[in-house]
Amino acid sequence: MNGSSKMTHYLTGENMGALDGRIAVITGAGRGIGREHALLFAKEGAKIVVNDLGGAADGEGADATPAQQVVNEIKALGGEAVANYDDIADWEGGQRLINTAIETFGDIHVLVNNAGILRDRVIANMTAEEWDAVIRVHLRGHFVPTRWAAAYWREQAKSGKTVNASIINTSSTSGLLSNPGQSNYGAAKTGIATFTEIIDKELRKYGVRANAIAPAALTRLTAPLGGRLSEKPEGFDKGDPANISPMVAYLAMADCPIHGKAFFVYGGEVHLFQPYTIVDKVAVDHRWSVSELKAAADKWGDIEWNQSIPM
Repeated sequence: MNGSSKMTHYLTGENMGALDGRIAVITGAGRGIGREHALLFAKEGAKIVVNDLGGAADGEGADATPAQQVVNEIKALGGEAVANYDDIADWEGGQRLINTAIETFGDIHVLVNNAGILRDRVIANMTAEEWDAVIRVHLRGHFVPTRWAAAYWREQAKSGKTVNASIINTSSTSGLLSNPGQSNYGAAKTGIATFTEIIDKELRKYGVRANAIAPAALTRLTAPLGGRLSEKPEGFDKGDPANISPMVAYLAMADCPIHGKAFFVYGGEVHLFQPYTIVDKVAVDHRWSVSELKAAADKWGDIEWNQSIPM
């Protein structure tokens, strides 16, 4: 069964999908990984708000075409979807995005924060604008839609309604494993992982789970980086962005038990990250002197962390 016929098979109701009845907002869903999320979510029975500003890889410009094309694909196969072109980092735009799901489909159960841009530069050459643009789209662009969705779910819970919602954020090994040349992107992506842990703790009492993925796939953002993702082996293509979406769909399921976690997803592999943890200490029973610290802590200069991507 090919991809198109399989999707039609699900959408015509012959089988129950894993996301039947779920209403999802997916940002950056006009291309790449986000597009694959939207198509798989629809195949699994979800109703989708396809958000994409339609800008270039560096965030410049806007184009409604990519989001609408994905909506058209979903509708042509019998699914339900609507396009949204709001800037996810804009305060009012983020509210309109969440309201689009509520006003169109009556609710929202899943928020996938996926949109992003790149403006890579070594730190000695990076401009303030390059830093601010990337932090805005990624970190603020995760915060704003999440804030409006969280406020909606909190009000639902306080009114006595049962909430079973899921947030899936998009981190990156560029931050979690520290990739040179991407201090702006990496800082935002590491911040997103911690943001995920915190909001999961805050929102769990309202029936909301939050998790994060750090995906590795060949897209218009990663293609210029080259490396293994650019290789096209025979057989299973580990770099296909469609490989990322099943884990996101699983985390979006109503009965998924996972919360507050971050995962590296590549090809057919899913790796669970462990957050920052204390691994050693030195201690005295008085205030340290600098010379004492030097004698005790110099050993840490020889420690090397394993920060390679398991590909």
